[in-house]
Amino acid sequence: MINRRKFLGMAAGAGATLAVGSKLLGALQQSEGLIQRAIPSTGEKLPVIGVQFQNNTNQDPVALTEVLRTLLDNGGRFLDTMHNSVPGVEDLVAKVVTELGVQEKLFLGLRSMPSGPPKPGADAAAAAKAQIESLFGRFKVDKLDLVQLGAQADPAQFAYLAEMKKEGRVRYIAATAIVDQLYPRMEEIMRTEPIDFIGVHYGIDKRSAEETILPLAQERKIGVVAYFPFGVGALFKRAGDRPLPEWAAEFDATTWAQFFLKYVVSHPAVTLVRAGTTNPAHMLDNIGGGIGRLPDEATRKRMAELVDALPPAAGPGPQSQ
Repeated sequence: MINRRKFLGMAAGAGATLAVGSKLLGALQQSEGLIQRAIPSTGEKLPVIGVQFQNNTNQDPVALTEVLRTLLDNGGRFLDTMHNSVPGVEDLVAKVVTELGVQEKLFLGLRSMPSGPPKPGADAAAAAKAQIESLFGRFKVDKLDLVQLGAQADPAQFAYLAEMKKEGRVRYIAATAIVDQLYPRMEEIMRTEPIDFIGVHYGIDKRSAEETILPLAQERKIGVVAYFPFGVGALFKRAGDRPLPEWAAEFDATTWAQFFLKYVVSHPAVTLVRAGTTNPAHMLDNIGGGIGRLPDEATRKRMAELVDALPPAAGPGPQSQ
């Protein structure tokens, strides 16, 4: 557990208020730590809050290292690279992970395709195989925890991953879709492919997955990784400087980030949520979204109504908190 002095120093350096920092530290100390959920296919438990770094190479490796330390020191494990599509970002993530020597402590969610646009005439299946093989060397691991395929992927890629899983080189397989237009294909995959997880864009401002995808995940005993819980940053712009409603204290939310995260975590189908940040103080704030009490169904409805009533964002928000 991170100590009080270190936490308050990070919070102050990031411009967070000491009052929020003190409340979060108290919650961390009084709770049993991060909520954990079981992966339906195996029963293995994972902490509900994970992280992905922003999708550009202009990152400070020192800050990224502190984000990972903050995640691990406070019970988190999941580090994701699924949407790091800018060439070089995945290599930067691998460098930070391996230099810190924490690859065996993390639960890594990795991409099945190389970053950047596909080359003309390229064989997608061959490219995916080459990418997956390269992950072993870049992250210096013998097994890949979770390999994620887009729902539009060639079926041969799912077959290849299933073979690697049989060989013990891949532990879990996921299909992902972040736009509603791919949900019919996602549903087909969920019914026919031996996948362990799905990944979907799911947040309090993007609730369409609640209609069919999340119930089907529960029915088929498939884990769920929720992407973009902050609406790609737009939710913070919509909330602006408004204070949290007093009733947010009923489920231990002390910041808007925790309010948004607790909505996602409280859905029974969600195994974990991936929140983007490159700021260690924000990482600690996000962890607060996975500790303490969660909203019940009536409160979730109230939360959604509050967010629906917020004004639209004036422009694109930042990609992290």
